[in-house]
Amino acid sequence: MTTLRSTALITGASGGLGLDLAELLAKDGNNLILVARSASKLEQAARDLSKKHGIKVETISQDLSRIGAGQELVNTLKAKGLQVDILVNNAGFASYGRFVDLPLSEQLNMMDLNMRTLVELTGLLTPDMVKRGKGKVLNIASTAAFLPGPLMAIYYATKAFVLSFGEAIANELEGTGVTVTTLCPGAFASGFQARAAMEDSRLVQGKKLPTSMEVAEFGYAAMQKGEPVAIQGMGNYLTAQAPRFLPRKMVTRMVRSAQERNPA
Repeated sequence: MTTLRSTALITGASGGLGLDLAELLAKDGNNLILVARSASKLEQAARDLSKKHGIKVETISQDLSRIGAGQELVNTLKAKGLQVDILVNNAGFASYGRFVDLPLSEQLNMMDLNMRTLVELTGLLTPDMVKRGKGKVLNIASTAAFLPGPLMAIYYATKAFVLSFGEAIANELEGTGVTVTTLCPGAFASGFQARAAMEDSRLVQGKKLPTSMEVAEFGYAAMQKGEPVAIQGMGNYLTAQAPRFLPRKMVTRMVRSAQERNPA
């Protein structure tokens, strides 16, 4: 008797955390749908994962930051006859600097990708999971979700949205067979810092950070267990609790200090 494989859709899957999560899903025998902007990177990842794990891999090159991108992606899935059993909302980016100094268009674009597309894909794909009585959603937030974030104000705010949204629908979907997990890692080694132009901030410079695979393994295990929120590491857990025990103004100043650039 042949076991029907589940299919996982991973956004932002061309490298870093997204690719590592794809590796873990493939290792467990899941077929994959990899989505990101870079077609060449996706195709290389597809070849490697398919050959290594004997699974089917579909690739879709698309800019998910555009308004309506989620619906466009789901239309593509339907045209290809693809069913999604596991949704990994990993795509996202950050900008570093004072809000008033950053291009507003970029900040709005970040909001569209980090929040709007995540909600759109979740809203379009989870109803069918509920009908089937089985499915998993893994949303990538951050310990930033628990804090105000001077010098990365919009990024922190988007992750707070992802956390609140994820916790709420995890509760709403209890008993349906569909679980929602929000992964909240701290800083980890990836291309994220370079993309955000924050490599010389005190938060990351000169520090030994967890690898993206270590974060992926932690988040994957939490998703498998159906945990609503997953915070990696005691230090990150304590950071997330800071607003509960310290004055908010103090917490904001602490985050600002941590995010300042180190003197040259």
